[in-house]
Amino acid sequence: MVEGETFIEVDGVEKVFDVRRKVGFMRRERRTVRAVDSLSFTVPRGEMVGYIGPNGAGKSTTIKMLTGILTPSAGRLRVAGIDPSRERTRLAHRIGVVFGQRTTLWWDLPLIDSYRLMRRMYRIPDRRYEENLARCVELLELGELLDVPVRQLSLGQRMRGDIAAALLHDPEVLYLDEPTIGLDVVSKVKVRGFLRDLNAEKGTTVLLTTHDLTDIEQLCRRVMVIDHGRLMYDGELDGLHQVGGGAVERTLVVDLERELPPLEIEFARVVKVEGARQWLAFPADRSAAPLVAAIAQRCPLVDLSVREPDIEAVIARMYVRDASVPGPRP
Repeated sequence: MVEGETFIEVDGVEKVFDVRRKVGFMRRERRTVRAVDSLSFTVPRGEMVGYIGPNGAGKSTTIKMLTGILTPSAGRLRVAGIDPSRERTRLAHRIGVVFGQRTTLWWDLPLIDSYRLMRRMYRIPDRRYEENLARCVELLELGELLDVPVRQLSLGQRMRGDIAAALLHDPEVLYLDEPTIGLDVVSKVKVRGFLRDLNAEKGTTVLLTTHDLTDIEQLCRRVMVIDHGRLMYDGELDGLHQVGGGAVERTLVVDLERELPPLEIEFARVVKVEGARQWLAFPADRSAAPLVAAIAQRCPLVDLSVREPDIEAVIARMYVRDASVPGPRP
């Protein structure tokens, strides 16, 4: 398989759970929960895709089916041409997984011992193991942690350890669930840079779920939004800002030559003024160029910048819009 060909294929996949709950002293009620509903998408080899949605949307269930942990109730699913639920062991050598706060490391062993065990489990050649370990240790700053038992690591340190563990065997696809949870700002920047370089140098396919939407903005051009098990949006990150229509706004920040009253522009509104700096909100589906031209005609500009709408606000608007439309979701 070469770059650009379909690497992950999800076609009409569903996952249904039977849930029993106590409704009386001696009585239990059985109900069906549809965690994933008619889900379809493809991911080419080498692409980094953000997979986002609220808690309970079906993200983790999707990843568990892609890894073979869960079996779909219906539909067709392939990763590198392999059916994950039927050939889970074969697929395991081609994928890497980081499941949020569920570690793959041995709790009471030093970090380096977990890596040595994984080398044997995956039968990684010595040279490749040493090269991959050295790279991960350097870029993820694990040198002082290798002899520390995993149970003594902070959440952020363990997350970095888990990311390294998932990459020792050179997986072709990496599933990341909250990879920057518990990290400070500097560590987040380093992890993002590490993942970006990994994708560029080795062509590793990455499916990223996270609540830190800066991860998505800095790593992924394509984003998929899931809600109630159904795909609400699949496209470029820039296009997500336009889904909410005119109610979603961008912000133009202008530094004027001198302090002035709030500017009055036909299709924009001033939302904040600090000295000679003003913030003007305008519809996200409109170009900033006419607004800049209109301001420049009225007063000299020293500097300006455009701030995109917050993705969380856009997604929230999508949910509101979706709930207000009668009938089945798209």
